[in-house]
Amino acid sequence: MSLKTTNFGKVAVLMGGCSAEREISLLSGQGVLQALTSRGVDAHAFDPAERDISHLKTDGFDRCFIALHGRFGEDGTVQGALELLGIPYTGSGVLASSLAIDKVMTKRVLLSEGLPTPRYVLLRRGRYSSADVEAVADTLGLPLIVKPAREGSSIGLTKVTAHADMALAVEKAAQLDADILCEQFIHGDEVTCPVLGTGSEAQALPVICIVAPDGNYDYQNKYFTNTTQYLVPCGLPPGEEAAIQALVLKAFRTLNCSGWARADVMIDKVTRQPFLLEVNTSPGMTGHSLVPMSARAAGLSYEDLCLEVLKTAALEHAKPAALLAQNNTGAAA
Repeated sequence: MSLKTTNFGKVAVLMGGCSAEREISLLSGQGVLQALTSRGVDAHAFDPAERDISHLKTDGFDRCFIALHGRFGEDGTVQGALELLGIPYTGSGVLASSLAIDKVMTKRVLLSEGLPTPRYVLLRRGRYSSADVEAVADTLGLPLIVKPAREGSSIGLTKVTAHADMALAVEKAAQLDADILCEQFIHGDEVTCPVLGTGSEAQALPVICIVAPDGNYDYQNKYFTNTTQYLVPCGLPPGEEAAIQALVLKAFRTLNCSGWARADVMIDKVTRQPFLLEVNTSPGMTGHSLVPMSARAAGLSYEDLCLEVLKTAALEHAKPAALLAQNNTGAAA
């Protein structure tokens, strides 16, 4: 029978978790769960904050759709646990997940490959002075962005427009993370581009242009209002959209991502140079989320998108039992 309906086995949709993005993860997970069950997949909700993850093995799950966001969900933690359990999962593996969740490490890797990303200053909680904070604005110019290095959904993010606001913005971010990323603000178009697939089969989906009220695409405008405009087709010249898709695909491969992801990009309004902001390895799947919008523009329904992502579920390494058997065989020889 078709892989689209029965051959996935028993599927756990991991949702909720214990990160600051728990609320959004529950919305994403419920959407994915409904989509999969509507297509005949034997899918079940599983919240790692409420049940020990080892129950995935004892309950006989064959694969996992990771709809967790933020720490302990898309930072390599749950991916490592699933590798040990030998249960295939969607999205990137341990290394790519842990790299991409850390915006500073992401920048360092991207820059090492010559990929453009805004200039930045890293502050570490307890290791900076008031003079260091004041110097950031002089280094990067105003406005600038201050955010925790390892949070998503714009949680803890502040757009700083005056020197007097720097200290409060840094304090806000420091409450969520020991590493505070201060980033050059790029004046121009804000766009996002998903990638679907793995390795040579990975493809960039249509680019979405985001037009937020007053240019403020914050947590509230991302998920709970209808005032933000999402343009898809994006309205950019075809050559410019293709260049962004190529850049995002290169970032996806540079970070060794797999399955699916979404990259956020700013395009300088004067030079039209695109700058990579971050790569999200477990994108949102809510009613306001961007990957489903882009997929729909490519002719892929929400339900089919969920199936396509689920098809990519895999392990980075051989199952532990297989490795153990191999090692025992080698020892016997």
